[in-house]
Amino acid sequence: MTIKWGFLGASWVASTALVPAVADAKNASLYAVASRDPERSQKLNPTKVHASYEDLISDPDIDAVYISLANHLHLEWATKALNAGKHVLCEKPLATSYAEAKLMSDAAVANDKLLVEAVWTRWHPRFERVVELVRNGDIGELQNIDSAFTFTTTFTENYRLVPEMGGGSLLDVGPYQAHVWSALAPKNSALRIDSASANIGPTGIDLTTQATATLDDSVSVSALTSFEQEEKQSLVISGSSGKIEFPQGQAFTSWKEASSIQIGDHVENFAPVDPFTLMIEAVGNRIQGEPVWLPSLRESLWVMDALDKIKAFSR
Repeated sequence: MTIKWGFLGASWVASTALVPAVADAKNASLYAVASRDPERSQKLNPTKVHASYEDLISDPDIDAVYISLANHLHLEWATKALNAGKHVLCEKPLATSYAEAKLMSDAAVANDKLLVEAVWTRWHPRFERVVELVRNGDIGELQNIDSAFTFTTTFTENYRLVPEMGGGSLLDVGPYQAHVWSALAPKNSALRIDSASANIGPTGIDLTTQATATLDDSVSVSALTSFEQEEKQSLVISGSSGKIEFPQGQAFTSWKEASSIQIGDHVENFAPVDPFTLMIEAVGNRIQGEPVWLPSLRESLWVMDALDKIKAFSR
């Protein structure tokens, strides 16, 4: 069975990453696109171009909807798509707050449809290997996760600069780091924010946010997000008997490039891979009833709650 995908939005990530991913996936086809600009929609080369978001989610031939709209639109259109009987893959962050994410989760449960946050880095074989190493105790008891994701933005007219549209560095690149916490820590870990600060820019969004926290009174974590610092992706995971570092390939967004992890003196290498394709295939396989791994709604809700707590503490 081929899953027929409908795209809401023709964003850069949709056109650059998700269109090729769907084309390369073994179980997917790009059936329809709807965006504010029909010409941009057509450039994605779908079978159909719909004039409106409503028309797309009402199309009976579409199995699953991918949402790459501005953050503040995720709640509305994910909920409408779920209520229309579609499975939903929604760009990160899942929503602009825990409260919004919970409403989306409730709609998914009520309609018995998938709602998956598109944190594509979690499908990377390197990330899967890190989770395996930590869970197997290869670095001893988990003690610390230290991370940063920063870059100097060139955005001008962009939703990321608008608070009311879910802008800011924390919501943009914070999910990558909070998902590491969720993936490596025990399920339902209690999170205590120890410190948090934000540099608020002229438009009202956080240009930089820095936070430290503790998971279950035993694991220290720190995160740095920024639109104004030089480009950096770093992740160091420390345990009682060793640590994992990322010497090659972007720590969070390694895409079609060779990458590696270093565990003590040992280095493991990973061939170039497209995690977007792996994500599309996994969602399609689950739709078809196969017991494949997907990030759970519980995890995405935990991440949104963590981001809410950091924001509240930093303001």
